[in-house]
Amino acid sequence: MSIVPRIKQGGVLPATSGDRPRPKASSGWWPGYMRGEASPVFRGWNPMPRDPADTVRSAWTRAAGRALDIIHNSGWISGAIDQAVANTVGTGLRPRLTLDAEVMGWDEDQATDWCARAEARFLNLWATNPYECDIEGRRTFAQMQAAAFRSWFGPGEIVSECAWKRRPGGAYGSKVRLIPAHRLSQRTAYPRLVQGVQMDEDWMPTSYWFWRRNTPTGTEQEIEVEARDRYGRPRIVHVFDGVPGQYRGISPLVAALATARRFDQLTESKLTANLIQAVFAATIKSDEPTEEILKGLLTPQEQARMASDGMSAFDAWAAMNEGWYKSTNIDLGINGRFAHLFPGQELEFHSASQSSADFKDLALFLLREILRCLGLTYESGTGDYSGATYSSVRMATSEIFQITLYRRENIVGPFSTPHFLAWLEEDIERGGTPFPDGVAGFLAKRPALTLRWTGTPKPEADNLKTAKTWQTYRDMGVATDEAICADQGLGDVHDVYKQRAREMRLRAKYGLPENGPAPTPDPVADKLVVQEDN
Repeated sequence: MSIVPRIKQGGVLPATSGDRPRPKASSGWWPGYMRGEASPVFRGWNPMPRDPADTVRSAWTRAAGRALDIIHNSGWISGAIDQAVANTVGTGLRPRLTLDAEVMGWDEDQATDWCARAEARFLNLWATNPYECDIEGRRTFAQMQAAAFRSWFGPGEIVSECAWKRRPGGAYGSKVRLIPAHRLSQRTAYPRLVQGVQMDEDWMPTSYWFWRRNTPTGTEQEIEVEARDRYGRPRIVHVFDGVPGQYRGISPLVAALATARRFDQLTESKLTANLIQAVFAATIKSDEPTEEILKGLLTPQEQARMASDGMSAFDAWAAMNEGWYKSTNIDLGINGRFAHLFPGQELEFHSASQSSADFKDLALFLLREILRCLGLTYESGTGDYSGATYSSVRMATSEIFQITLYRRENIVGPFSTPHFLAWLEEDIERGGTPFPDGVAGFLAKRPALTLRWTGTPKPEADNLKTAKTWQTYRDMGVATDEAICADQGLGDVHDVYKQRAREMRLRAKYGLPENGPAPTPDPVADKLVVQEDN
């Protein structure tokens, strides 16, 4: 029995006579990743991994510029982004507050009523009034959500400021300032200043460097803005989606920029080919001398004039061309002029020809790749539903809608939440939304508050089938009213119940019957009704 020697710290296991020798690459295939680099497809393909921050920094300016250029100049991509904004933001994401009643010492009804009051005041008094919520006084909060998400497709990040300004006639000082992402400086000074983002020893942002235009002089000035105020509340909101080690965003279109460029080149070349096909050329095949061939292109009158003027056949032919191109009347000439060609001569016309059989398939393939980066299905991005079935559309919509939910939760939501909390804190301080112990109590118990943002429901190819599906699940006892409301984008189930209760009281007031399931059709009764009407 052999004894395995103990390995000291920092040592290596000594080789023994029983070790299997490692086969050489030249001896043939052997197990391993990428087949030991012996495959010819890996030759010349040697990218080296590096920190995501360096990768983003080296490509950010060109990627953002190219993405913005393709968005501005491509009708396909511009329209697809409009569709993505409509799917994700729609008419605006609505806040959905949840307060832990146990932490507050309340019952569930008290917590629900407080959340409903805060949501209603946010939407009615602040979010729908540009004078209150926008530092520029131009947009509602829903419009700013859409503008922020639309701007995310170019640079891959959203930058805004939780500003403060009191205005005459305004009730609130909390404002939102949208900042173009290219205004965030590219200043880099390792180890903790990366592309204008200054971080502490834990790599948490502490300040941001911006380029600000000096209005009187028109010059650019670089300034530093603290990431949070002295109470720890966010001052700069910087939203992007990335990987560990990444401190700035990158356009989601960066992987499809080359494809978008190829699509433009493909369509332009196809259009050019179609235009060229309208142009034709002609050649004459003959064994006769060139002088005699040129005479065959002249009318008898032109040949007589050539003889009287002493011109050569080439000079007469050139003069004929000069007169031809000076004239605006394009005519093939006198009927039968080419019938005087000598025997053995042949006049052949040439036209540009190009096969367009593969153009559509290639164009659609490129569009699918671009739309995939935008988070859309081919049918939704192009409006082309030819060949699509109910099952295929339903499946594609269900998968892509998960991307919509992801972007609501991780792109638009993080932009909206700090501004909502800034307004809520001010409203509590003003007494509009009462909270135990005021602002101090709210800051102490803010972890008990959960905020989600909801939008339009998932589009359905057949609403009747969807309703029957939910009815079946509900009858089976595996679905709740809350799940149905969430799927249909109806908001909180408490709001639905309250609205139904109000409608029931109104129906009772006016003597209207209660709503219920549709009656089962009775062919006999329907026939009698028709006979009575007749």
